[in-house]
Amino acid sequence: MDSLYLLIPVALIFVAVAVKLLLWAIDSGQYDDLDKEGWRILADDDKPAHRADGQREGDGPGADSDDPGEEHGP
Repeated sequence: MDSLYLLIPVALIFVAVAVKLLLWAIDSGQYDDLDKEGWRILADDDKPAHRADGQREGDGPGADSDDPGEEHGP
């Protein structure tokens, strides 16, 4: 029974800290756009993967390159 005199105030302090952190997160905009990160993963922002012959997809004679130092064949 004596331990309850210590555990109940400690539990109330933990709850108060958790509520304060939740309110801080809401006020600072942490929950404004929940879908953005999920859609960001699906967005195709990456450059094309390298092919086995060392060229990227779409590269070929006369193709423009993002890398000005890259050469395209003889």
